[in-house]
Amino acid sequence: MQNETFAHSGSAALPTHVAVIMDGNNRWARVNGMSGSAGHRAGAEAARQVVYSCVKRDIKYLTLFAFSSENWLRPNKEVKGLMALFLAVLKRKEITQLHQNNVRLQFIGNRESFSAKLQHHMRDVEELTAGNTGTVVTVAADYGGQWDIANAARQIAAQVEQGKLRAADVTVATMQKHICLGDSPMPDLCIRTGGESRISNFLLWQFAYTELYFTDCYWPDFDDSHFQLAMEDYGKRQRRYGHLDTPSHSDELRAGSARGA
Repeated sequence: MQNETFAHSGSAALPTHVAVIMDGNNRWARVNGMSGSAGHRAGAEAARQVVYSCVKRDIKYLTLFAFSSENWLRPNKEVKGLMALFLAVLKRKEITQLHQNNVRLQFIGNRESFSAKLQHHMRDVEELTAGNTGTVVTVAADYGGQWDIANAARQIAAQVEQGKLRAADVTVATMQKHICLGDSPMPDLCIRTGGESRISNFLLWQFAYTELYFTDCYWPDFDDSHFQLAMEDYGKRQRRYGHLDTPSHSDELRAGSARGA
């Protein structure tokens, strides 16, 4: 793939942090008469594109749900194929290109279940890009929201046992310090492809006030034009965080149309 360098453009209506549930690789492959592995390779290319969609819009954080805790239950051949794809992506020149575009890459999840070789490449990628100040791309691999919350609670319980914390000291802020992505802003928008309308154990703590966007598009077909549609949809929403309603721009437009009718 040829090198790509993007000029940044910003908008107040854009989210700061986008999370993506990349669903539909296998169904895309079946519809197109291809193997499941071909679907996952096409999905990896779609992930590459959405990274650059964020880079060119100057979206600071992107979190991709690449492999869930439950994905280990898939057929062994498919799991092996996914692991091989992870390795190929982490070793190829794509990482160098991301590095050149000031992208920082990091991983969340229980990586101990992965092979030593894959864990080594994960660490190499994180170290290579650690000083970058552009878009932060987080790949959730062997990740589950319930695991994340339980893991944070386990760390806090250990501190209580050691006398470093009292039970009364355990607050939302305490949990936030131990949860994955605790040092990042909460996701503003979650995009899920593939026609399903659920969050599938992804970032359960972090999604407290996240806007949800569902599309029937299978993940391998999700390109910059689809990403733009999600950004436009997000830009029309009014985020209240439990506060009293105030008229949104779209409300005012509808009211104006009614008065003119």
